[in-house]
Amino acid sequence: MLSFSKVVASYPFRTYPGLQLCSVTLALEVSVGKAAVIYVKNGTDVLLPCTFSSCIGIERANFSWISNNTEIFKGIIKNKDSKPEPYPEYRSLIKYEMPTDIALSKDNREFNVSLLLLFAEFSDSGKYTCFVKNPREKNANHSATIMLKVVVEMEKKDNTLTLIIVSVVGGVIGLLVLIMVIKKLTLFILKKTREKECLVTSSANDNTENGLAGSKTEQKSAPKA
Repeated sequence: MLSFSKVVASYPFRTYPGLQLCSVTLALEVSVGKAAVIYVKNGTDVLLPCTFSSCIGIERANFSWISNNTEIFKGIIKNKDSKPEPYPEYRSLIKYEMPTDIALSKDNREFNVSLLLLFAEFSDSGKYTCFVKNPREKNANHSATIMLKVVVEMEKKDNTLTLIIVSVVGGVIGLLVLIMVIKKLTLFILKKTREKECLVTSSANDNTENGLAGSKTEQKSAPKA
């Protein structure tokens, strides 16, 4: 396997710092995703993920899948505008096939060579290695490995605790909202009650003052005997 430094040194753009950095960091890199282990129910299909990227580009890039030191699938991507296709001797396999919905690379850097394993059996459990070689990078190659475990039944997650927490939080929020509504309603009623009391008091004072003024007028206007 050629080192990244040798690959970069063989290209004319090595004098450009930006392109050199791109080549060092993104020259042929293979990934099988973040999950170290994939679980699948016995008798069902499972996708073995694998993508590879190259800043330089590809030209008749070869890829293969290896399980238990045995090559189980091999294919090629002719150029950036081509989809991955199996070699003739791997086109009629019953156990493995390329997914039909693989999309072309959008940025001409990342390519999908995932493999579909059909009707998984317990004997299919084990390590699966995705291997890629790119002739355009002086046959630079890279690989990544993932573990597959075939189980009787997929584990069901117990969401009881989550539901309880959500219910409690929802209840607390609902209670707080109810308290705020009651508080506002109480303040509104108190405000209206005070306004009414003020009106009654003011009216009573006016009547009292008018009554006293009337009595004084009557006393002054009374005829003398």
